[in-house]
Amino acid sequence: MQILGKEVAIGSVDRELRLLWEQDKASTNASLMNLAVYSENDGAILRNSDLVQEITREHACRAILIGIDRDDPKASIRAWITAHCHLRHGRKSVCCEQIAFQLTGRATGRLRNTVFAHLNSDLPLVFWWQGELSSIFSERLYSLIERFVFDSSQWSDPAESFKCIERALKNANNFSPMDMEWTRSYAVRLAVAGLYDDPLAKQSLEYTNSIRIKVHPNHKMAGLQLLAWIIQSNGWKPLMDKRQDTEISDRFCFETNEGVEVTAVVETASSAAPIAELEISSPDCTVRVSRGADSRYLHQLLNVGSHRVEQSTPVSGNDPAELFMAQLSRGGKNSLFRMIIPTFLSFLGVNEEEIYGTNIE
Repeated sequence: MQILGKEVAIGSVDRELRLLWEQDKASTNASLMNLAVYSENDGAILRNSDLVQEITREHACRAILIGIDRDDPKASIRAWITAHCHLRHGRKSVCCEQIAFQLTGRATGRLRNTVFAHLNSDLPLVFWWQGELSSIFSERLYSLIERFVFDSSQWSDPAESFKCIERALKNANNFSPMDMEWTRSYAVRLAVAGLYDDPLAKQSLEYTNSIRIKVHPNHKMAGLQLLAWIIQSNGWKPLMDKRQDTEISDRFCFETNEGVEVTAVVETASSAAPIAELEISSPDCTVRVSRGADSRYLHQLLNVGSHRVEQSTPVSGNDPAELFMAQLSRGGKNSLFRMIIPTFLSFLGVNEEEIYGTNIE
């Protein structure tokens, strides 16, 4: 546990933090937010300490790492403190403090009463939940959170978990969710929007008759969210009676504002990049954004009759810290993601009546 710093008694965390800064007067304690990183996986706080080291290079924060083993019958809690410092002109200049908590046993009350007692009360709370959503995610927790970051690609039952996210969104005034699957689609959305800035492509959009999205099996949520963005942005109507699902693809039908029927397919391929391809076609226009499995570039194609545009642009990888920092850098209230949630939930077979009264076990 040396990477976590100095182990301290639970009741002495704040005093030990003050002593830490008094001993190193050459450093400045910087913090613009509270960052909590939560995981129920074994050894997660050690891995997350490395992630926080990377994050604090660009985002000053008070970091609180939380690891919980809920299967252990014995209730216990341990704490460590350290600081992540970064060099400027060869000397430490800005440091961000980190508190790590390892809990075992029943943790719901202790998580709020002990761990969150050490938040900087003047700063917003960004909460990064890793892994499956569990019963720890409750109103007592999400009522404290301003920005809630999660990765639905890690969920075994996304429909049930998104019901809880939607309920939190409706019940908590300041709660703002953000899925890393949505972040993964950012470069693709940006590229597609850029291609439709072309007047010839724009005028063909309402005559779209085919959409094809290909994703890796682990990132089906990203494909469905990307489709929800296209449908919601254009105001197209679903034709739910024509939906078909198989093991490797989901097929949907929509109607454009011009009355054209659109067939949309989200398919998976184990050899594909997280989001490998998006192709939108009409009788006289094809817009395609694609990426090879190991490529760091997006290939963009617009083909309208004799008018053809091709280009490549760099795209970020699938590293969790990189995705998390990209989302933090964009800021905002994630209004676009919130806008597509109802359409996206309908793709999962979730209706509004199912959301209330749902509990994650």
